[in-house]
Order: sequence, then structure tokens, then C-alpha cells
Amino acid sequence: MRAESESLLKVGERLDDLERNGYRIIQSRERFCFGMDAVLLSGFVQMKAGACVLDLGTGTGIIPILLEAKTEGRHFTGLEIQEESADMARRSVRLNGLEDKIDIVNGDIKDASTLFGASSFDVVTTNPPYMVGRHGLTNADEAKTIARHEVLCTLEDVISQAARLLKPGGHFFMVHRPFRLVEIFCLMHQYRMEPKRMRMVHPFVNREPNMVLIEGLRGGNARLSVEKPLIVFKEKGIYTEEITELYGY
Repeated sequence: MRAESESLLKVGERLDDLERNGYRIIQSRERFCFGMDAVLLSGFVQMKAGACVLDLGTGTGIIPILLEAKTEGRHFTGLEIQEESADMARRSVRLNGLEDKIDIVNGDIKDASTLFGASSFDVVTTNPPYMVGRHGLTNADEAKTIARHEVLCTLEDVISQAARLLKPGGHFFMVHRPFRLVEIFCLMHQYRMEPKRMRMVHPFVNREPNMVLIEGLRGGNARLSVEKPLIVFKEKGIYTEEITELYGY
């Protein structure tokens, strides 16, 4: 088993334990590695058994793999524009024996509804680039820059495509930054995905939020439920019980 796992690795890559169902994921320091935002999003998502799910900008496939472990969804698809990341995601799917449950597609978010067809999914998830263009610190490494900054797609691209891809009554889940919340809500409303659920994520109980988890409903009525804040650390270096549970430790 160890030899088989190592045969799927390329130079500079490593295997990380996801603490769920024995699943592992292939990552590389040369590319964007998943962070807490992906784990929190996977814990925030709710879906009915048998749902078909699409993850926009899946990177190395972390969200489809975690959702397969945590939910009763029927099938999961990850769309990723960077071929090297898509290849890494496919190898992680193979490593975990999930070829029948998860597909990884190399393609552009802006073409998603053409690739898959309109109204094709029950659930769409995304952990998109947070920064507008060159806003914030741009990493010199192109792969990481694409993952963090709106270089190849914009927030409107993500939301408009999600709206087209969802079946009527389908659910949209996204993790983003609070400083773009007004823009997020305006775009969701514009594309008829009504915000239904929101949760702010705070690093410490006395610090302002640095992430926001959002659920939208295609064609839903106006009614937003704001959940209690999620606190990451009890004190420096020590997670709260809820974060520990989400990670599966």
C-alpha cells in the first residue's frame, strides 16, 4: 500500500492525512495547499442524500474529497483551471479509491455552464480567490497567485456560473472574506440566488471576523439566518472544541 501511494507522488509532493475515513491528499509546497477555509466550508455545507455536487475552482480536490467523507451526496465533480492542480486532484481521488464518486475536470469557471449544462447540479460549492486583481500581497509564484487573486476569474464569474449550474431550488455554498460581503450579496441577488444562511468566522473571540460562510438558494425568498459566530482559537495555538471536531481530531 505504501509503495502504491508513493508511486502516485511526483517530485516535491507529499501526502497529508485528512483525518476522515482514512483519506489522504497529495499536496505540494510549490502550489496552493488547502487551508482552514476549505475545511470550514466542508463542515458548513448541508445537502440531501443523493445530491450531485460541483466544486468550482477545486484546486487539489480537497472539498469534493471532504464532502464525500462527510455527506451522503451521490456524486461530486471538481472543476479546476490549472492542469497541474487538476492532475494532483485526480491522483488523490485514485489514491482514496473514489474514482466512482468523484470526477475532476480541467476547465475554466467562466465556461462551466457550457461544460456541464445549465441546471445540472443540486449543490455548488466554492472557495474562490479572495483578492480583487492585485489587491493585497500577490505571491510571485503564478499558481498561488491564481488561487488567491482574481486573475483568471472574478467573483461575478463564480456567482453567475453557479446560478446557471444549479437546478431551481439548488443550494450554493461559499467561503469568502467579510470585506466583500456587500458585493457578494448584491451579486447573489442579481443572479437570483437568495442568501439564506451566514456564519462569521473569528480567529479569537475578541477579534473581528476574517472569514464568512454563506449559503444561497437559487430562486429562494428573502430571508437570511445569521448563525452564531465560529471561534477558531481558545488561546494562541489551541483550537476550540468546535474546530477540533470539524477537523476530525
